[in-house]
Amino acid sequence: MTTTRRQWAVVILGAWIAGSICMSVVATENFYTIDRLLALRANSTFAAAVDRLGAVEARDLLRYLSSELNRLYFQLWNGAQIVLGALALWLLSGSTARPVGRDTIAKWGIAAMLAIVLLMLVYLTPQIVTLGRSLDFVPRDPAPPQLGRFWILHGVYTSLEMTKLGAGLLAAFWIDRGARVRTQASNDHLAA
Repeated sequence: MTTTRRQWAVVILGAWIAGSICMSVVATENFYTIDRLLALRANSTFAAAVDRLGAVEARDLLRYLSSELNRLYFQLWNGAQIVLGALALWLLSGSTARPVGRDTIAKWGIAAMLAIVLLMLVYLTPQIVTLGRSLDFVPRDPAPPQLGRFWILHGVYTSLEMTKLGAGLLAAFWIDRGARVRTQASNDHLAA
């Protein structure tokens, strides 16, 4: 396999990792922004609309909008991750590494990442979306019984996301390490 394909595989993994981190930041900030907007009321038209609607109702409406945006973003991102993972595996497919070589370890890491994304895409995300929608506009005091299950699913998703990121970093390390070892071996061979 060419060094160029390995380099592109690392670029794809970097984009995948960066995209995952960005998605986590965007999803979190979508909700924090609501509270900041309601607290600051920097725009007088916005403040007047909140006053007409009521602060609690405005917050619920904005949280619903934020939830729907996050649901859409995560569904689209899960699909994009399948493409990135398939591309990374394809770029490494020409590897002639030994059965337990660095490229093989990297391929298994990418395969693990893809398996996690498939689990999220097929099972976890639809469960979170359905349960989340059932909780939209439901009073939180007292907490509805489904809220506990929602947070468990959310915790599993986050844990899988962290595992996926770890696998991606390790895969990128092994691809890079393999390229460095090959480059050093080639330089040593030329020097001899």
